[in-house]
Amino acid sequence: MPEPTKKEDWTLVETPPGEEQAKQNANSQLSILFIEKPQGGTVKVGEDITFIAKVKAEDLLRKPTIKWFKGKWMDLASKAGKHLQLKETFERHSRVYTFEMQIIKAKDNFAGNYRCEVTYKDKFDSCSFDLEVHESTGTTPNIDIRSAFKRREVKQQEEEPQVDVWELLKNAKPSEYEKIAFQYGITDLRGMLKRLKRMRREEKKSAAFAKILDPAYQVDKGGRVRFVVELADPKLEVKWYKNGQEIRPSTKYIFEHKGCQRILFINNCQMTDDSEYYVTAGDEKCSTELFVREPPIMVTKQLEDTTAYCGERVELECEVSEDDANVKWFKNGEEIIPGPKSRYRIRVEGKKHILIIEGATKADAAEYSVMTTGGQSSAKLSVDLKPLKILTPLTDQTVNLGKEICLKCEISENIPGKWTKNGLPVQESDRLKVVHKGRIHKLVIANALTEDEGDYVFAPDAYNVTLPAKVHVIDPPKIILDGLDADNTVTVIAGNKLRLEIPISGEPPPKAMWSRGDKAIMEGSGRIRTESYPDSSTLVIDIAERDDSGVYHINLKNEAGEAHASIKVKVVDFPDPPVAPTVTEVGDDWCIMNWEPPAYDGGSPILGYFIERKKKQSSRWMRLNFDLCKETTFEPKKMIEGVAYEVRIFAVNAIGISKPSMPSRPFVPLAVTSPPTLLTVDSVTDTTVTMRWRPPDHIGAAGLDGYVLEYCFEGTEDWIVANKDLIDKTKFTITGLPTDAKIFVRVKAVNAAGASEPKYYSQPILVKEIIEPPKIRIPRHLKQTYIRRVGEAVNLVIPFQGKPRPELTWKKDGAEIDKNQINIRNSETDTIIFIRKAERSHSGKYDLQVKVDKFVETASIDIQIIDRPGPPQIVKIEDVWGENVALTWTPPKDDGNAAITGYTIQKADKKSMEWFTVIEHYHRTSATITELVIGNEYYFRVFSENMCGLSEDATMTKESAVIARDGKIYKNPVYEDFDFSEAPMFTQPLVNTYAIAGYNATLNCSVRGNPKPKITWMKNKVAIVDDPRYRMFSNQGVCTLEIRKPSPYDGGTYCCKAVNDLGTVEIECKLEVKGGLSFCRLLLQGVPPNIIDSYLRDLHSSNPEEY
Repeated sequence: MPEPTKKEDWTLVETPPGEEQAKQNANSQLSILFIEKPQGGTVKVGEDITFIAKVKAEDLLRKPTIKWFKGKWMDLASKAGKHLQLKETFERHSRVYTFEMQIIKAKDNFAGNYRCEVTYKDKFDSCSFDLEVHESTGTTPNIDIRSAFKRREVKQQEEEPQVDVWELLKNAKPSEYEKIAFQYGITDLRGMLKRLKRMRREEKKSAAFAKILDPAYQVDKGGRVRFVVELADPKLEVKWYKNGQEIRPSTKYIFEHKGCQRILFINNCQMTDDSEYYVTAGDEKCSTELFVREPPIMVTKQLEDTTAYCGERVELECEVSEDDANVKWFKNGEEIIPGPKSRYRIRVEGKKHILIIEGATKADAAEYSVMTTGGQSSAKLSVDLKPLKILTPLTDQTVNLGKEICLKCEISENIPGKWTKNGLPVQESDRLKVVHKGRIHKLVIANALTEDEGDYVFAPDAYNVTLPAKVHVIDPPKIILDGLDADNTVTVIAGNKLRLEIPISGEPPPKAMWSRGDKAIMEGSGRIRTESYPDSSTLVIDIAERDDSGVYHINLKNEAGEAHASIKVKVVDFPDPPVAPTVTEVGDDWCIMNWEPPAYDGGSPILGYFIERKKKQSSRWMRLNFDLCKETTFEPKKMIEGVAYEVRIFAVNAIGISKPSMPSRPFVPLAVTSPPTLLTVDSVTDTTVTMRWRPPDHIGAAGLDGYVLEYCFEGTEDWIVANKDLIDKTKFTITGLPTDAKIFVRVKAVNAAGASEPKYYSQPILVKEIIEPPKIRIPRHLKQTYIRRVGEAVNLVIPFQGKPRPELTWKKDGAEIDKNQINIRNSETDTIIFIRKAERSHSGKYDLQVKVDKFVETASIDIQIIDRPGPPQIVKIEDVWGENVALTWTPPKDDGNAAITGYTIQKADKKSMEWFTVIEHYHRTSATITELVIGNEYYFRVFSENMCGLSEDATMTKESAVIARDGKIYKNPVYEDFDFSEAPMFTQPLVNTYAIAGYNATLNCSVRGNPKPKITWMKNKVAIVDDPRYRMFSNQGVCTLEIRKPSPYDGGTYCCKAVNDLGTVEIECKLEVKGGLSFCRLLLQGVPPNIIDSYLRDLHSSNPEEY
């Protein structure tokens, strides 16, 4: 055996001729992935050569995997180095992967066959190429070691040199372990590798052994092995062990002593002796491994060339020197791997090894070889065809359409075949079945069609023999009218082209004839003509006219029969336009229009109408309905009042839309205004009645020209116009009326469209002056004290009611008002107090008295004019201790007509006399100033403060406070306990309130006292207890009574009572509930309350049962 090659040297077993032929055949096949394959080449020793392969990546999602091999099994990826480089690149524009194998400084043993394989998912492609290496001039030829790997024949076996498998494994790569194991007969490769790993450990130097055992020994099965160790001390006793068990002397194990050497002989080595051995000397030991190699397996009976026929079972048999030996089979140099899906099976019977091929085919013809660890054998298999005989040929058939076609033949051999029709392969389907049972072949076609007619041929596989037959299909003529209506009617629009294609069938193809009445329609170039085709007949009418409507006949005839059908052609058109529509009624933004249907509906019923309108001055028409109007009347809406419009109509049938009708006469949408609103009686005298109203809610584009006021006496229906000319104002006085008469009044709004609907006063009006008791309406903000600063203006408006015009009297604090200082202005409905620049002397209680006849109404207003307060009277330094000063002061004499709200304290160093604020908004009259600087001398001053601000001046301490450096003992002042007890007192009173029926109302006041007073609410002096219509709250002294959705019944006098141990206090207010939504709506529209009261009283008097 040759020694293993170096890392950069590769060797290859020569390829048999059969393998060369198979590789040429493989390279000739269509490539799946390669677009450029590497080609064989020639190179001189020491030169470089590059092989290139290219793969198209258009259909690949990722990079394919490529491998380079030399021979069958040597993967060159592990050989990359000084003499071999593998490269790959990717061109993005062309999407091509380029793979290169470059051989650098070639050697003689680099020559041989190479293979390139590329894989991507389930796709695979490969190609082979050769490399020839020639000697360069002047160089010494290298030894060709390929001859050492040539397969050996059994007859010329030569004695082989011993090879140390242990050394081979130690120097080989892991990828070569399996190949070495098969070549040298190693059965327990895994165990050997474990021991190899263990033996690679470095042995420690031994004091007992001068020479230890070798790391491993190798012996052939049945041979003899010798283990030798040399002791440092010959007196030491040694013991030999095998797998941990001591070895005793026997005929198999022999011990020898030669000086310091200790020798162990093992005779007749078997596979059981393949294990670990070690020897002990004293406390030390050394170990080794023994490898027992089986003898090479020889081929004792060679393979024989075999000839067989297609479909037969083939068995290739050989014998080897040992039972159940490891044998590999090859076909054209490629290893045969049997499996469930393989056609090859291998049977072993002792020393016999048989390769079985079931149903041999032409593809199985090849050179087959068998290889063992000690030899190989090969043989050729030839597969030929058996002579074929036709027992039953195919026969020609003629069948009717829809019947079954059965072509049957019988041949002498049970082989498959192919059916063709008109030279094309026959594809199986649900209707067409191919049957093969033994030597009988059938082609069965169910429900024969005309396309099944043709020349059929059956060709057995692998034979140059054909069996022909002709099939002829016949069928009577048929007219297919499935695409027409139930009554075979065809509708065409006038002016369009009618191309009526009627499918026909029949075999042979029938002749079609068209006619209308007694006149035949011929083929040609006329406006009405026919066209014939193999599977249809067509009636063509160019530019259809109304006169083309009628019944058309088609007749078919062939040798198998005749067929006849009638087809009705109906020519339809767009409808005529309707006549111009008529506008019968006009509103503010709408109108009502009518029209008549068109005289001709186009041969199709009218489906509806489209309506369009436009402004008279415009040319742009606007569609009013997108859904068809089924009626002949329509109401256009959303027009602009006062703008002239025109309308027109389109008729629609199933064919389309007619031309538009003529426009209607122009019309202008206009409408009268809505009736005036809120007609009320303003005043009544013995001869006049003054009415007041509000403008209409909707006026419209025609505007408002004025009003007409009419009246009639009770008991008559003659309405008298009160104003001869239109009036613009919303108030008018009817004069010249008799006293004690009763009249009805109405008012109309007039514009260009006419008078609106009248607005009636709900009840008769008595023409007699009525005394209305006076009533003062104090505004809400004046029910509390009215506060203003000195110099500000005071302007108060107090409305009142009363008829006839009441007398007004103002007093201040019970005395007459000085009109030189205070201005009073009176009108029929209100009185005004005006003070240009308020002074503190203007503060006080102002009383208003309103008198009508003997009726008197009074009201009071509190006015408070405030100013800044004066400074505190006296500021004293009560005590000084440490860094603190105690100050006291007395309140100012002048509080500015407002309560003192606090004090501001400032300090100043005597040296600088710059004042700094120490405390602001301080409420007490004594304070302690802290954090003063020791050694400084301070003055202090105090400002008074009310709601107007700080006093203009401050009061300063007369003496100064010196903060001594030496501390003094401070005596805490003795304070008497302050009594916080206080009788109840209302700080914010209840105020008279108006409420609207149906809307929640609240009454609020604030109270203080200690202990906390108990609050009780009363209505008309009756306590409110457990009434769900009332809710009572009290938070931080603020008391609230909520009345849920009050009615007029809830009006009255409400009282809040506060009680504690120190006293009792009460406060009252009046609640008046107005008449529900009417009062609210009138109030929101800005109607004065006196007019609303008069209006509601009139309603109450006219319809007392509703109120």
